[in-house]
Amino acid sequence: MSNEAGQGRMIVVSGASGTGKTTLCRELEKELGLFFSVSATTRPPRPGEVEGQDYRFLSSEGFDKMRRNGQFLEWASVHGQRYGTPREPIERNLREGRDVLLDLDTQGALRLKKANPEALLIFIKPPSIEELRKRLKARGTDSEETIRSRIERAEHEIEQSAHYDHVVVNRDLGEAKRELRSIIGSALKKRIS
Repeated sequence: MSNEAGQGRMIVVSGASGTGKTTLCRELEKELGLFFSVSATTRPPRPGEVEGQDYRFLSSEGFDKMRRNGQFLEWASVHGQRYGTPREPIERNLREGRDVLLDLDTQGALRLKKANPEALLIFIKPPSIEELRKRLKARGTDSEETIRSRIERAEHEIEQSAHYDHVVVNRDLGEAKRELRSIIGSALKKRIS
């Protein structure tokens, strides 16, 4: 879905760890022909993650250099690591009329919306905190302390969802995907027509 007559639009999806936002973004990126922005991070790769596909994995020094050179649209510290949104690929795709999908935490999303009021913000919410806790434990990638930290952060992020254009509750991945596709499709059609 690109807008040949002008600039593309930023679509930002946020949600706590374990809500399914990354899975949803990856599926919709392909289906809707969106450019998916790959964030940079200082955290080490998890098993199965691929450089340049899941994240750009940077050293602290490399991240600092990009930050100093103004190469991030936004950046933040999350769970003791830093994450940033590289500026160049997003700006290039938007200029070419291509719509850009970003997977950002609430801090970054709200900062981006302030600088780009036309950005569409969608929050993916778990059905409950207890369900989120079950999903995080089922992943088997985090310690109990990390899960506790992610739950605390999730509660804060859910409060921030009041500032979003849309909130999708992910009870069922297929249902959430249909709702998200409908929201994005409607928003892009309105802008194009």
